[in-house]
Amino acid sequence: MADLDCDVLIAGGGPTGVTLAILLARQGVRVRVAEKAAAIFPLPRAAHIDHEGLRILQAAGAADAVFATSRRVARYDFLNARRKVLMRFEGADRIGAGGWPSANMIHQPSVEAALRRSLSGQLLADLQQGWEVRSFVEDATGITTEIATAEGLRRVRSRYLVGADGARSPVRTAAGIAFEDLRFEEPWLVVDVLVDDASRLPSANLQICDPKRPTTCVLMGEGRHRWEFMILPGETPEQVLDDAFIEALLEPWDVKGAIRIERKAVYTFRARIADRWRKGRVLLAGDAAHQTPPFAGQGLCSGLRDASNLAWKLAAVLKAGAPESLLDSYQPERGPHLRATIDMAIMMGRMVCMTRPWSALVRDLTIALGRIMGKLPAGPPDYPAIATGAILAGSPGAGSYFPQPLSAEGTRLDDRLGQGPWLLSRQVLQTPDLNSFAEPLTRWLDHHGAEAVLVRPDRYVFGTGSPDYLREAWAASWGRLGANAAA
Repeated sequence: MADLDCDVLIAGGGPTGVTLAILLARQGVRVRVAEKAAAIFPLPRAAHIDHEGLRILQAAGAADAVFATSRRVARYDFLNARRKVLMRFEGADRIGAGGWPSANMIHQPSVEAALRRSLSGQLLADLQQGWEVRSFVEDATGITTEIATAEGLRRVRSRYLVGADGARSPVRTAAGIAFEDLRFEEPWLVVDVLVDDASRLPSANLQICDPKRPTTCVLMGEGRHRWEFMILPGETPEQVLDDAFIEALLEPWDVKGAIRIERKAVYTFRARIADRWRKGRVLLAGDAAHQTPPFAGQGLCSGLRDASNLAWKLAAVLKAGAPESLLDSYQPERGPHLRATIDMAIMMGRMVCMTRPWSALVRDLTIALGRIMGKLPAGPPDYPAIATGAILAGSPGAGSYFPQPLSAEGTRLDDRLGQGPWLLSRQVLQTPDLNSFAEPLTRWLDHHGAEAVLVRPDRYVFGTGSPDYLREAWAASWGRLGANAAA
């Protein structure tokens, strides 16, 4: 349309918004990012990205740079007040289904810098800093957004507006979208430090389930560490932010002289989810759509999954002839996964946040009994597969996450096949280009009793069946397959 400034305007230049912009631009969509701040927030916030999040950053051209400054951790321990292990999750440093280590401790400003470098190389995308979305008006063919800039008010016209503008989201507020409160709200003190002597700090991520002061201690990106201390009833933000108060909290860790405080802040950990993620031409992503307590380390990961899910659907509607109704599958697909993420984080948070000694004792005894009986989980539970939406329901494997194996030479599958949907048949796996991936992918087909699989651009399985049937089913529902479909 001649009057459009871009196809998609994204409010918010954090990791979710910039990742979405890159993924859209790489699929031929013209996109603009409006970011209120003049520069990347320089202090740490998110501390963890999982294997699926790194795979999404791989698609956005930023994974190698992020991985280079991240750290791996093998264990996630829950300890009682006497520092004895209640529960232990091991193997977080192993390669996950996404083709990267399962747990990667990161420095968020470095992640954002890597993403912005990738964005700067996209001809169809641009980032405008110092732009604040004020209001918008939707009509039959597009949406006009009014933005405050240093030069005054300006209007940007686009087909869609995505609010990736954080927990206070002006876009969500202006759209009249409400939050569902999932009834978890706890104030915590967060202390981020620069590390001068790593040998004096824990090498595992820790949750200290001490009713006197529930505490989290985790690695971050290279050269950094984080403590989180639950704020107890009667304590004020001013009190807990005092240097002497923080020094007393850190004293039992014996790290004086090994660290320097980089940031101290009070956060209220909340669990909330927007009741609508799409309202006409307005969509929400990341913290604008949902907020999860940090105990499972899935806040940033959830935003990246939103970007990956939404990017291919917007591109399919704008460029591949898919019906606009495809966008209605966004929340039904992401919502159950997000609720499972929040449920797990709340469960972990409530386990950690017990401040009544008797309740904590019952918890400790219950977990000890579960360990004796061999009934404790080996790790966080798997997330549910997509059950409804843009999938070929009823076909084996539909809605599951498709793995990314590495070839013997160390090449990742996504780098070999590129963006877009893939149609992988047993015959195609014997070609020279894919022969080095044939063994793990054939095992996947065998496990599902399938002749072929069609994998969506966000690397979830559309469905299985014969190649012709899959090709026809995809085209009938979601548009053209594209050059990479048959690999």
